[in-house]
Amino acid sequence: MAEYKKPTTEAEFRKNFKQKKPLMNDTEAYYESSRCLFCYDAPCVQACPTHIDIPLFIKQIQTKNTIGSAKTIFDANWLGNACGIVCPTGVLCEGACVYNHQDVPPIQIGRLQNYATNTVINTRKDIFKTGKSNGKKVAIIGAGPAGISCACELRTLGYEVVIFEAKDKPSGLTVHGIAPYKITNEEVLKEIEYLQNQLKFTINYNSPITSKEQLRQLEDEYDAIFLGVGLGKTATLGLVGEDKEGVVGAVEFIEELRTKHHQTKVPKKVAVIGGGNTAMDAASEAARMGARKTVLAYRRSKKEMGAYDFEYDLAIAAGVDSLFNVTPIEILGNKKVEGVKFAKTEVVDGKLQTNMNNVFTVKCDMVIKATGQAKQGSFYKLIDGLETDDKTRIVVNAETFQTSKENYFAGGDAINGGAEVVNAAYDGKMAAQGIHNWLNK
Repeated sequence: MAEYKKPTTEAEFRKNFKQKKPLMNDTEAYYESSRCLFCYDAPCVQACPTHIDIPLFIKQIQTKNTIGSAKTIFDANWLGNACGIVCPTGVLCEGACVYNHQDVPPIQIGRLQNYATNTVINTRKDIFKTGKSNGKKVAIIGAGPAGISCACELRTLGYEVVIFEAKDKPSGLTVHGIAPYKITNEEVLKEIEYLQNQLKFTINYNSPITSKEQLRQLEDEYDAIFLGVGLGKTATLGLVGEDKEGVVGAVEFIEELRTKHHQTKVPKKVAVIGGGNTAMDAASEAARMGARKTVLAYRRSKKEMGAYDFEYDLAIAAGVDSLFNVTPIEILGNKKVEGVKFAKTEVVDGKLQTNMNNVFTVKCDMVIKATGQAKQGSFYKLIDGLETDDKTRIVVNAETFQTSKENYFAGGDAINGGAEVVNAAYDGKMAAQGIHNWLNK
C-alpha cells in the first residue's frame, strides 16, 4: 500500500500525481498499433459514445499517417485528446476489445488516441477550416466539453459562435473537477487553444449569465442558444455540523488542488463521504497529498457503489481505507471538524435503513462530501417555457437536443445529470447538428 509524503514543491506534487496514462513515444505507438486485429464488426467502435472509427485511426498510426489518424479522431470527437486520457476506456472501448476474451491485454486505445491527437496539437498542424459564413449567430452558455464541442461543430458549418463562461478557464470539470493524475491543466488548455486557433470561436470568460435580462439580450442577438452549463456546487447533506471549518465539497476540493497544487492544505486525517468516481478521486488525492489516514465511507455495499472498480482499486492502492454500509449522522467538533459520527445501515425489504443502535465515530480533521452536485435549477427557472424533469435535468429531444423552448438546445451534465466527458462531447456535437437543421428547416 502506497504512502505518500506531503508534497512541498511542484516537483514533489508532480511525483505524487504521476500520470496514469503517460504519453506514448513513436516506437510504443507503432508496436501497440500493430496488435490491432481490425475487427470487421469493431466492438470498440460500438462501445465509444462518439463512435470514433477506432480501427481506422489505429491503422493510420501503424502506416505512419498520424495527422490522418488525429483527423479521424477529431472528426468524431472534438475533445479527442482529453477523452483519450480521461475516458474510462477499461469499461468502454478497451473493455469491448476482443482480446479480453483471449486473456490477452486489450489494445491501449486511449493512449494511442492521445498519441495521435497530441502529435498534431504539438506541431500546431491545421486540419480544420471554418465553414463559409452563413450570417447566423449562436450563443453558448458554458465552456465545458459540451459547449466547446458544440462551438467547434457550428464553426465548421459557418456559424458565428460566442461562448459565455462564468469562470476564467475553459473546459468545465476537465480543468476544474478531474484528478490531476488523470490529466494536467496544461494538456486540457493546449487542446482548447489548438481548436480555437483553427476554428476561431470566441470565449468570453468571467461572464456568467445570471438574469432574465441577460437571457433576453442573448435571444435578441443570437439565432439560437446552447445550454452547456453542467452542474453546480456539491449538494448539501443536511447534517448537523456541516457548516464547520474543514467540511468541503469534493468538486471544490479537486478544483483547488488543480489550481494550487502543493499549496493546497490537507490535514493528517480525512474522511470522504460517497461511493462514486468523484469520491474515489477525492480520497486518492487526499492520500497523495500526504494525509496519514484517509477513510472512504459509503452508505451501501461495495458491490452497489457507483464508482468503477478500477477507480476504487486506485484509491486503495494510494493508501485509502474504506467503510461500507455506514451513513453519516453528524459532523463533530467545535468550530473545526474533529470527527464524523456514523450509523450502520442495512437493507430491509429492499429499502436502506439506518440502525441508530449501532453508532460509532471516525476522528478526522477534514470531511470531503462527494455526494453529488446540485443541479442548476435556479438558472433554468430564468428561461420561460424550459421544461425540466423530476431530477431537475433539462428535457431535450433525444435526436436534435432541442429543448421545449425551440431556440434553446442543451447537452452534457445539464441533460444527463452527470456523466463522462465523452458523453458531453457527443451531446455538443449532435446539438450543433440539431441547431443547424432547425435554422435551415
